[in-house]
Amino acid sequence: MKIRRLNKKKGILFWITGLSGSGKTSIAKKIKKEISKKYGPTIVISGDNLRKIFLLNKYDYASRMINMRKFLDFAKFVTNQKINIIFAVVGLIEKPKIWGRKNIDNFIEIYLKSDLKKIIKKNKKKLYSQNRKNIVGVAIKPEFPKKADITINNNFKKSLDSISRDLLKKIFRKIIL
Repeated sequence: MKIRRLNKKKGILFWITGLSGSGKTSIAKKIKKEISKKYGPTIVISGDNLRKIFLLNKYDYASRMINMRKFLDFAKFVTNQKINIIFAVVGLIEKPKIWGRKNIDNFIEIYLKSDLKKIIKKNKKKLYSQNRKNIVGVAIKPEFPKKADITINNNFKKSLDSISRDLLKKIFRKIIL
């Protein structure tokens, strides 16, 4: 695991990506306290939060691409204020993330890898039994990260607390300010 030294004058964007229902937002909320202790002021934002704030209600591929760019512009603004963001978003489109890596100093991609069949079986959010035409992984082909900074597997056999502890260990080993 390559250690990264980050820009101390900027906040960190922890971009947690994965399929809908993989546990991104729950894990983001669980790691916030420790991230704040170690790296400073931190907020947690989900894709659902930003969709409500910015009144974004389209889910097709083109709209998702535009939305991701808006999310990343917002993240750049916040991290430039030396505030960390733990961003829980499906975000499985590569092109906007390439922009994010180039334009946000402290961009850390965390891929929460989960099996779609297990997510559908759990179907906690009831997404997979509703209109399926714009769901990433079902109707929209996901662009899974090729070079995520950190990959965490959620096979739904471990608790979210355990997965969160594993993620924090990886983050703390990888990131130096």
